[in-house]
Amino acid sequence: MAQLYAGTSGWAYPSWKPAFYPPKLAQKKFLSFYATKLNAVEVNYTFRQLVKETTIANWIAETPSHFLFTVKAHQVLTHIKRLKGAEEFLKRFLGTLETLERAGRLGPLLFQLPPNMKADQAVLAEFLNCLPRGLRAAFEFRHESWFADETWNTLRERNVALCVAETEERTTPDVVTADFSYYRYRKPSYTPDERKAMVARLQEHLAAGHDVFAYFKHEETPDGARYAVDVLHSVGSPIVAQNG
Repeated sequence: MAQLYAGTSGWAYPSWKPAFYPPKLAQKKFLSFYATKLNAVEVNYTFRQLVKETTIANWIAETPSHFLFTVKAHQVLTHIKRLKGAEEFLKRFLGTLETLERAGRLGPLLFQLPPNMKADQAVLAEFLNCLPRGLRAAFEFRHESWFADETWNTLRERNVALCVAETEERTTPDVVTADFSYYRYRKPSYTPDERKAMVARLQEHLAAGHDVFAYFKHEETPDGARYAVDVLHSVGSPIVAQNG
């Protein structure tokens, strides 16, 4: 059965008290509380540093077995090497995630390319060939030259998802390129009608048998977390029922 995984880009925000986190909840307990409301999180700090195995062990211990961690790829891969000659560092980066993967807790890897990186299908295809088969990956393109059939075909050949990113400046075309879908909702706020349309689209993917990963912007307010909870309930996620 296809599953919706929804959450935010991070969880360690004291400013979410008291609207999301209880007023007296210690910060070290934020993740375990978050995981009672949501079933996935997008970890962004891996963009700048390699995660330690002890940190991952703590994440696993503090969350239920169905909870998944999506991980943003390190900047060495996307912004420094810009996907070229990156195989050695890619292996090192993936090695830091083996504990998550073995535990069945690793969501897709998110590769967010720089805004000034123009389309190069050969570079993209060569990099995708370095990814292990079976590893879920999503690509967020931020230069409009990538928004073309050639890109969708390159992704489809390796069952890699297009990250549909929605911001105030630009929205990625909503194109399916893999057997799962990935959304990043980055606008500061969403009206009830916008969320209703969002849920309808997510339900289309689920009806087609595709898992969906949907992450809201964290910001300083807990609005993103509350939107994610609302979307999970609207879709009728069985995981929400398990959490109570």
